[in-house]
Amino acid sequence: MSKEEVLGKKPLAVLEKIKENLDRLNEKIDIIIEIQKSSKETMIPDASLDVMTLLNMPDHLRKTAITICRNGRATAEEIADQTNRARAVESAYLNQLVTMGYLKKQRKGRKAYFYVDKE
Repeated sequence: MSKEEVLGKKPLAVLEKIKENLDRLNEKIDIIIEIQKSSKETMIPDASLDVMTLLNMPDHLRKTAITICRNGRATAEEIADQTNRARAVESAYLNQLVTMGYLKKQRKGRKAYFYVDKE
């Protein structure tokens, strides 16, 4: 490989890294905008799932948390239908959010319902 080929790849790699970072920032900004649009209907001002909490979450948990905020109360199956992930995966993520203290879980018969605690 010639010196020109090696030097030509470094700027490309730097530009790709910059693009990845910009894409991640755009995703976070879209999340903030979406939360602000729906905050009056779905989130309580003192709720544990505020914007900063959501932005500090890993992407996989954030997607689940935002979906449960939109629904208010739902089963893992209902969340999985909206996120296009397996029910078992969503169940694990929802239970993780319960363990972290962001969600509450209530059983009715065989179904478990997850929701944001409003108190």
